[in-house]
Amino acid sequence: MNAGRRAEETYNFPEAAKMYEEAIVCLGKITPQPSVRSRLLPTLRLGSCLRELARYNESETVLTQCLSEAEAELAEGRGDEQMYVHALTALATLRQYQSKYNEARELYERALPIARRVEDSSASLWLAGHIAGYAEILRKSGDLPSAEKLHREALEMRKERSCTELEMAVSYTQLGCTLFGLKRYQEAYKQHRLALLSRFKYLDFSHGLVSESLNYCAEALCALGRSEDGIPLAMHGVEIRKQVFGPSHPALAHAFSILASNYHAVGRSCDAKQLLEKCLAICEEAFPKNHANIIPNLMNYGKVLRSLGNYRKAREVYERSIVIHQLNFKTNQKADQLEKCRSEVKELAQLEAMSGEDTPDIARGVMPIPPVNMELGSTPIIVLTDVGRDVDDEYALILLGALTRMNLLTPLAIVTTLSPARQRANLTRGSLDALGLAKVPVGVGGSGGLDGNTPLEVYEAQYSRSCSCIFESGINLMVRALESAPDNTVQLLCIASLQDAATLIRGHDKLFRAKVKEVLIMGGAKIPFNTSEFLEPDTAYNNNCDMVSARFVYRYCQEAGIPTLTLTRYTAYGCPVSNVVFDDLVKTAHMVGINTRRVSYEGINRLWHKVNLAAADPRREKLPSRCDRQWFCRTFFGKEDVNRAGDSGTSIWDLVTKLNMYDPLTMLCCIPEYRETYFYWESFFVNGIQHRVTGISETNNGVIDSALLCKKLYSLFGLSLRNALQNIC
Repeated sequence: MNAGRRAEETYNFPEAAKMYEEAIVCLGKITPQPSVRSRLLPTLRLGSCLRELARYNESETVLTQCLSEAEAELAEGRGDEQMYVHALTALATLRQYQSKYNEARELYERALPIARRVEDSSASLWLAGHIAGYAEILRKSGDLPSAEKLHREALEMRKERSCTELEMAVSYTQLGCTLFGLKRYQEAYKQHRLALLSRFKYLDFSHGLVSESLNYCAEALCALGRSEDGIPLAMHGVEIRKQVFGPSHPALAHAFSILASNYHAVGRSCDAKQLLEKCLAICEEAFPKNHANIIPNLMNYGKVLRSLGNYRKAREVYERSIVIHQLNFKTNQKADQLEKCRSEVKELAQLEAMSGEDTPDIARGVMPIPPVNMELGSTPIIVLTDVGRDVDDEYALILLGALTRMNLLTPLAIVTTLSPARQRANLTRGSLDALGLAKVPVGVGGSGGLDGNTPLEVYEAQYSRSCSCIFESGINLMVRALESAPDNTVQLLCIASLQDAATLIRGHDKLFRAKVKEVLIMGGAKIPFNTSEFLEPDTAYNNNCDMVSARFVYRYCQEAGIPTLTLTRYTAYGCPVSNVVFDDLVKTAHMVGINTRRVSYEGINRLWHKVNLAAADPRREKLPSRCDRQWFCRTFFGKEDVNRAGDSGTSIWDLVTKLNMYDPLTMLCCIPEYRETYFYWESFFVNGIQHRVTGISETNNGVIDSALLCKKLYSLFGLSLRNALQNIC
């Protein structure tokens, strides 16, 4: 029994069912026969596990047998009233899962008077659970005012008995769902957030109950018009449920539905459509035909189809919802739901008649450019990145999340460059969504100057997202972004090859001159010897990807009078961060923080293995011969050597003290206050316009105070990840 309960607590229902079956067999061999409670308890638990596994017919057989036995024992005077109540409510909960609400209600109405009468040392908490169970039946069947009253009664009983915070979280969740149904969304969010905080405090972030609270918080935020905040929570909820429940469980379908609602609310209906189709596929397989739980998902799907112009299919979806409603609910039960469906059918029929043919997915690939509010002091910015090559690009996106929330920057567009640019766009899209920047459009840039047949690696992330809202032409996206911005306001941040910047300028010179106020470049520049010379790019990696484009961009900006700021690798060398930063950010539980740490950990250990191989060893791949063990130790440890083996099974992560944050430092320089506080600059004037470089050499790295700068970076990284998860940690 104890093993079964432990398995249930971790949502391992198959294992729990197996344990209870073994317990039942063992009890059957005991003589004399054990008590009713001892005999029925494992059987009831087995029935409940089968219910959670959506094996409703098997669950019904087990629980019906339990109830019959409990009734018989009670009739003969040997019964246990508490077990009888358990049997009634377990079967009632199954009926609720089967959307047989009237039967469920009748069973609870038989159980609750007995439960209120029973005297027991723990009766109040036991009774509170059954009151809440009955309230859930009322909520699901549409009697929300009565459900709220009972949930508040159960909550007060639990408070009086000083039950655990995790037990209180159950009441917060149930009351939150009821308040949501009553359209009191702010109150609902408050209750769900209380539940989430308690569960995060005591359970692993990967626990199924944490995912439940994440989902409900996301749902409430969506209803409050805060879908961009809801998306990170819903994304984490989906990933947890994939791991806990598997790919075909109704719990995952529910998470898909909530994430879809949030995407639809931010204008990404194509993403919502894909998720709802996955959701409905699971529901059709897991639930009996015409199950009431399918109705909300169908209604969401109909709403999304309507927004995409597919009026006929949307109407058919709502018509099916009406049929299922009428099969499951009595007259006046959930009347608002039925009326909404009928109203939609009528309106969609009219739209069909007016539009003629369907125009499905009319919004595919189209995302609006975020509005610029100059009154807030936020600077519009376009970012060119090769995210996925190494983690500092993604850390720049994390930093962008913080600076956006602080109203310091307004990202208009992110364009990925360096082949395979589309895969980088997918990673960027998912990362931005998880950081609460779902409204920021992403576009696919060029190859970055590389041969398209030799793409560089893009590291994996479970949140990487291929979707139709990604602009296939990053250049067109940047043009739209510039056109939407006020004159002389936009910062262009280049933390990758300058090829796409050059392409944009060549094709849209007049627009670029009118809109761009400065260009920030992570790379390097040759310092001119006199004022008659131009600043030119050096051989830094980003420049070398396409040196022709790099020279063009630098020369163009100086001739056009557009200021440039260049941050070099020497600046990054002057402000290395240790492994502790990565390890600490994992504690936020944010998927981006966890994944970037994983990528860094695996990458640094792979490199350690390679540098310990002989120079001619093919397993070094294209690593230069100068990159040997001594180079590695100096670069990442700040030492000549360490006492650690170089084989592939050895990790050196714990020794790493020097990891370079090239791109986040460049992102930080977008903020005038930060660039003046943390960096020294060399200034050069061309036609009266200032161009600045920080980090002109290894001995003059441009960093004013390395410790202070690292502290600021760490603070902003943490702020971004914690805020994306609504500061639950």
